[in-house]
Formats: sequence, structure tokens, C-alpha cells
Amino acid sequence: MKLSMTLVALLAVAVSAGAFDLGAQRPDKPSIDHPTNVLDPDRQGGDTVVDATVVTLPLVGETGTTAGYVDDYDEACPYTQSTSADVVYTFTPSADTLVDIDMLGSTYDTKIYVYDQNLSLVACNDDFYSDYVSKLEAVALAAGTQYFLVIDGYGGDFGDYVLSITDYDPCVVDCPAGAVLEGEPPLVDGYADAFNGGCNSPEFGNPIQPLYASYFCGKSGWYLSSDGTQSRDTDWYEIVVPATGYVEIIGDAEFATYMFELGPQDCETVAVIQNVVIGPCQEGIITIPGPPGSTVWFWVGPTTFDGTGEYDYILWLWLIIDPVEAHSWSEVKSLFE
Repeated sequence: MKLSMTLVALLAVAVSAGAFDLGAQRPDKPSIDHPTNVLDPDRQGGDTVVDATVVTLPLVGETGTTAGYVDDYDEACPYTQSTSADVVYTFTPSADTLVDIDMLGSTYDTKIYVYDQNLSLVACNDDFYSDYVSKLEAVALAAGTQYFLVIDGYGGDFGDYVLSITDYDPCVVDCPAGAVLEGEPPLVDGYADAFNGGCNSPEFGNPIQPLYASYFCGKSGWYLSSDGTQSRDTDWYEIVVPATGYVEIIGDAEFATYMFELGPQDCETVAVIQNVVIGPCQEGIITIPGPPGSTVWFWVGPTTFDGTGEYDYILWLWLIIDPVEAHSWSEVKSLFE
């Protein structure tokens, strides 16, 4: 859904690395101000697919730099016109497998993509983490096929990187019996979010869903909007803080997902007050200290704009009478079993 022009202007202010975006559609990416990349004759290797650095899988914590390299390759995922230096690795799996390729810990705006031995594009990612670092999940590799991994950057940016290639470990979050279901329609291409799109759905009156259940199961994910733009589902909720205490929300999800407390309750000025990342199969907790009787806006959605299909998430709403300490996932679940 298109954001209101006021909200677009508001969110456009917060485009620095690590800023949080509430929108359903990917914003334009800011230009990169970086030093000149000076070519280095004493490089670590892997300048092109011809002299790609050979590695075996799994690979954990490989470090290197793209500084001093040449800009040999580029792919749009989705941003184009990159002039960044790139480094190439190659590997040949011994068995059919699914892998995660993770650049967590890298110090610049990375972009990564995988070619097969015919140099056909297999997978590509620019921004996975909020600091513009890349990750590819569940990349399918065939036994005996040579692959080339290109570590690139956005807009000419370059620097030090950390690379891990590990087996994909699927996460499944089961909805407990008796939980309240979100009830949003399926995220098919061309979807128009008239359900709980909040400030991302002004044409539907900024719909926000009340959240009051002790345990709640929702779905999020991605779809192509009617104009063909890649979009993510953003779920906006409203919680009333009990007069006797705080609200604690514990969540988990099958994909890396933000939980945001938002404020103020005004689409013209709304911003993130606090945030937690939940999933995949990793719980997170947000404690909202009131004031008692107040209304809180709560937001759930993918950390990235790239993805396909739907995934499940679960929220446990814990109304705290006398808050002393955070409760574990097991403690809260046991109260409803």
C-alpha cells in the first residue's frame, strides 16, 4: 500500500543505517558517501570467476575486504547502477543442499549474489539487516555443480566483510490450540491491505486491529502490489494498557520479524519507540510501561522487503499487575496450557 505523502516525508528523514521504516514498500536507498577505492596489486585473491577463491562448505566466519578490488559484476536486487568493487568465491557441494549465506558483521553496505557454473543468477540480496548488510536464506544448491558467490556493495561502497555459509535450518512456529487468529486474507499478488495495514493503508481509513487475546497467531510475508512493486505485510495493532499495570508481549516467528511499540497514535508523526527482533524460532520481549489505561500502537512485520509467500508468528500478551522481571517464553506458555 502507498504511504500518505506526509508519512513518506517523515520516514524519508530516517534513512541512515539502522533507521527503522514502517512502510509496506521499499523506500529509495540513500546515496553512499565513501572514500575512493584505490586498486591494490597485493589483493587476497578472488577478483573474478576465473581466479575465484575456492572454499568448502560449511564456511563460518571467513573474513576479507573488497577494498582494492575492481568492479567486475553487478546484479539488481533490486537496486541498480552499483559501481562497487567485488570479490568472488567458488564452491561445489557434494550433495543437494539448502544453505544460508550470511554477511552479518560486515562493516559496509554489502550486496551478494550467487551464479551457477553457467553464470546464471541463482539468488541475490542487497539489504537483509537494518544496517544494510546482506543475507541469503535457503539457497538451493545441486550436488556436483560449481557455484560462484560474488560479494559486492551498493553505490560504490566497499570495505571489510564477514562471510558464513551454513546449512539452512527451517523454523516452524506452531499455533497453540485455543489461540486467537489474526484473520487477515491471504497475501496474494495484487493484495490491497484493507485489514490491519494501519498508516500504510490510508485509502482504507488506516485500519488498526485490536489486540487483547492472551495468545494470538498471525501471518505476515510478502506480495506484489497492484503496480508490481515488491511489498511486505505490516500488521498494526492497538493495545489498551490495563489500569493495574504494564503490558508484556513475548513473540516468536518463522522469519526475522520486527515488533515495534509506536507513538504517538497519529499517522502524521508516528515513530518507533522501542523495537525487538523475533525469529526465526527466537523469542523476543517488549515491555510497555503504560501509563495505565492508555492506548498503545503495536507493529509486526518482516525485517526485510524481499521475500516470497507467508510465514507464521505468535504473540503472548501478558498483562502485568506488579511487574518485577521479564518472564520467559516457557513461563508464560505454561499459564495457558
